[in-house]
Formats: sequence, C-alpha cells, structure tokens
Amino acid sequence: MDFPALREIVAGAGTRGASTLCRPEFWEAALRLLARASFISIVTGFFIQSADAPETDGPPGAVVLGRALERVGKRVALCTDQRNYACLKACSQSVKGPVVVCVDAPERVAGADTLVFIERPGHAADGRYYNMRGDDVSGVTAPLDLAAERALTRGVPVLGIGDGGNEAGMGLLYEPLAVLLPHYAACLSKVSATVCLPVDVSNWGAYALAAALSTFYRRWLGLGEGEEVVLLQALADAGAVDGISGKRGLTVDGVSPARLGQVSSELRRWCDA
Repeated sequence: MDFPALREIVAGAGTRGASTLCRPEFWEAALRLLARASFISIVTGFFIQSADAPETDGPPGAVVLGRALERVGKRVALCTDQRNYACLKACSQSVKGPVVVCVDAPERVAGADTLVFIERPGHAADGRYYNMRGDDVSGVTAPLDLAAERALTRGVPVLGIGDGGNEAGMGLLYEPLAVLLPHYAACLSKVSATVCLPVDVSNWGAYALAAALSTFYRRWLGLGEGEEVVLLQALADAGAVDGISGKRGLTVDGVSPARLGQVSSELRRWCDA
C-alpha cells in the first residue's frame, strides 16, 4: 500500500504540530493490529467544558472505523462516558454503525482483544486532563484512558489516534512531542499505546484506517457519499459542537464542510488507486 500518500492526505498539513511526527510505518503497524483483532473496543468522546457539550471530532471517526471492522466480520463496541453518550449514539445510529456502550470507569472497557482510542483525553504527567488551550478539564473527563494502561500491562494491543498530543495513546510520542511543543509539554498525554497515529484531525485518522482496511479486504468500507454530513448533522442535532469554535454546525476543529469533503474524496481515490 502507498502509506506515504495516505499519510500525506490526513497528516500532511501539520497545522497542529503533532501530525508532523506521523510516519508511513505507523499506518502499516496500525493496519496489521486491526487485521489481527477479533473484538475491538473503540473509545472516544472529548467533552468541551466551555460549551458544556461533546465535540464533533472523534465520534464520526469511531463510527466509520467501527462499522468498517464490523463489515469484515469483527465484533465492535463503541465506548464513551455519560456526558458523550447521547451524541455518540445518535452519530452511530445515523449510519447504522456499531452498538454504543456507556462506561464511566476504565474497568468496564474490558473483554476486547484490542483497544482503539480516538480523540479521547489522556492524562498528563500530573494525572490531570487538559484541552488544547491548556485548561484543566478533569472535572468533566471520566478516566477511561486508564483502560489503555491496564490493557498494555496485560499484553492487549492499544491503538491511539489524536491530533493535539493530549489524547490517550499519544504518550507513545511524549518525548518528541515535548520537544516539538515545549510550551504545552505539561499538558501532553502520558498514556501510551502499541501504535499511535498523530494526524491533522482525529476523524481523518480513523477514516484513513477505514480506507486502508478497504484496500486490504478489496472492497470499500469507508465513508459513503454524503455520509459525513449525515454523521455531523446527527451530532449537531444531539448537541455536539466544534471543538475550536464551541458552536454547533457541520465543522470539525474549525475545518469547513468543503475541506472535510475533499479529504473524504481523496481517501476514496487513494483506495481506488
């Protein structure tokens, strides 16, 4: 597979900094991990404290990747906490995605042979959780990231997808991230993973993996025509907001619907090629 081209589509802009650390071999390792899995728990949901609402980055990616895995015969559960549950459930139901499970403690993210974290807060060195502005959001964050640490100690593989460095799994790149983002080092996630994918927008990392799975299984498993709009509309209707603007709509991290659609189209062309 042309992993360098895939990386360029979803991690080539480097607008957040973390994605500049992404390497083609990360994608190969992530695909191998998912291909070997039989039961995957996907954990997502980042609550925007200032807006008192979940954000639009994370749930669509979790739904699309989870559905792709189900389509090739794997068992999937989407997991999130109570604050993010209604939005993730609405998002998944809008495209007939995987079942959504509400969990408020890390020990309840169990039973799977592989864990995936997509845009889910990971605790910093001080044990607290931070948003991209450096605000402490521990009060609205259930410690589901601890499931990653427990899984790794048991030999259960963990895949982390993030775009800022404060997400579960990004701790695998803590040292280079701290050098890259010295002003933010105290807020970076210390929660590691077997493989992590630092990308420009977390949803894009999950969409790209669905495209890679499509190539591996030789049939399209990713976003259908117009589906991202359906996913984002369902999220907005359920109360989710853009993580940067704090407003409801069809944007993700300030990225316009037109640009979102462009990335989706590029992923489909990558797969077809």
